[in-house]
Amino acid sequence: MSNRLSILIYHRVLPERDPLQPDIPDATQFARHMGALKRWYRVLPLADAVRRLFDGTLPSRAAAVTFDDGYRDNVEVALPILQRLNVHATFFIATGFLGGGRMWNDTVIESVRAWRDEALDIPELDMAGISVNGPGERQAAIARVLQALKYLPGDERLSVANAFAERVEIGGRPLMMDEEQVRALVAAGMDIGGHTVTHPILQRLQPNEAHREIVEGRRTLQEITGNAVPLFAYPNGKPATDYCQEHVRMVRDAGFEAAVSTAWAAASVMDDIYQLPRFTPWDQKTVRYLVRLAASRLRGGKADRVGGDAAVSAERQGAPDRLP
Repeated sequence: MSNRLSILIYHRVLPERDPLQPDIPDATQFARHMGALKRWYRVLPLADAVRRLFDGTLPSRAAAVTFDDGYRDNVEVALPILQRLNVHATFFIATGFLGGGRMWNDTVIESVRAWRDEALDIPELDMAGISVNGPGERQAAIARVLQALKYLPGDERLSVANAFAERVEIGGRPLMMDEEQVRALVAAGMDIGGHTVTHPILQRLQPNEAHREIVEGRRTLQEITGNAVPLFAYPNGKPATDYCQEHVRMVRDAGFEAAVSTAWAAASVMDDIYQLPRFTPWDQKTVRYLVRLAASRLRGGKADRVGGDAAVSAERQGAPDRLP
């Protein structure tokens, strides 16, 4: 399995555990996982790893670390741990939320957190009397509301989430990075990747809207960093459900050199360079984390993708030319 690349997905790393989001690692857990990853795997920058995957020089047990969306805690909590352990990561950033924005799912989570009654009512979703008496029930309520909203049209989804938030008082600091923090990641030697502007489900957009999201997100990141942005991550990232072959072509034509999905597998040379799979080991215990990561490598070359074998870039002969 020396020709397989494990690409890990993270979104957030919290200073301490959140009872409403128990699957998000805190700083202690993330440090343990990164320490174990570095001990047992060869952790490479994603762009370098992709190039070496396709030119045949990928080392055995290769891995790359990625973060999606652009949360502040990536810089404030995760980055110091990555620097201490000398682990590289690539950060895929949705530019529309930089500098004080908030994603719709976080609006839901923070609204449920702030809800004062023991029963939750959201008339816009025909939901009433949902018990939120304690962390477990609040977790279940969050999952139910997120699922109900996830595949609604973007404007409708945002409208319902914001109407819900207006019934409570959401406090706390901004959740997303600002432009200076993006530049701080680059200054620390990390890579930045495109993740659209507003993190839409591309499959639910008109083609011109999807194209604008892909292109404008990349342009903004290049203006902020002064660097080329060769990598892209599809929002939500499920092949055929969240994006299709048309969007793969858009990403390629926008100038990206490689892209990642959320198909569950390790990447192999048999995968489409514009649909490389990723994996999230969610286990808190380090041993189980490593076991699940190792198990994902057995699926190398079997990742779901749109377009089947025809999706693999026909013009690709060996490594991509412009990846660093």
